[in-house]
Amino acid sequence: MATTERAPLRLGSVAPNFDAETSTGPINFHEFIGNNWVVLFSHPDDFTPICTTELGAFAKLEPEFNAIGVKLIGLSANNVDSHHKWIKDIDEISGSNLKFPIISDPERKIAYLYDMVDYQDTTNVDQKGLPLTIRTVFVIDPSKKIRLTLAYPASTGRNTAEVLRVVQALQTTDSKGVTTPINWLPGDDVVIPPPVSDEAAIAKFGAENIRTVKPYLRFTNVGK
Repeated sequence: MATTERAPLRLGSVAPNFDAETSTGPINFHEFIGNNWVVLFSHPDDFTPICTTELGAFAKLEPEFNAIGVKLIGLSANNVDSHHKWIKDIDEISGSNLKFPIISDPERKIAYLYDMVDYQDTTNVDQKGLPLTIRTVFVIDPSKKIRLTLAYPASTGRNTAEVLRVVQALQTTDSKGVTTPINWLPGDDVVIPPPVSDEAAIAKFGAENIRTVKPYLRFTNVGK
């Protein structure tokens, strides 16, 4: 598939729909999303060291993702039989119980659709000469829009706690009408957006709950 066939994906773009085989059966991606938040994350290859540690870590955090209405789905450029065998290794090594689906993408159709291909190292190919996928994360909201992307080279493992944190931040932003500062964690103070007037902020949060550092930097707390 030529890369020119792929429309650029940006924050706010509708996540492209696709049909795929996965380790838990065939899916239509938009049907899989349903009314949930979804984290789609890609991996270069089955039975590789960094990918194995990552899948185990995501599996261990899956209950925390599920508790806030988030579904996980992985992708690797291998067939379903390979995924099933690999999951046994993942669970053995990580002490996990991996339940979320792993997409099979041997022809890189979804990898190209979502721009998950390694352009930095063109030698990063499989035995068929097809490019391997990089470590990309897409956070997709219930309206099927892409809200956040992260991309890592194949050599660098991700931070699963950070993926969970950014979903929590996005959900807080949507539900509370606030923004989240650097290193924010659930329960920390949040920022009142500058377009919100002082009068509107007081009406919403209460004067006693607002800490003004600068006219453009006002904090409040909305709990967890």
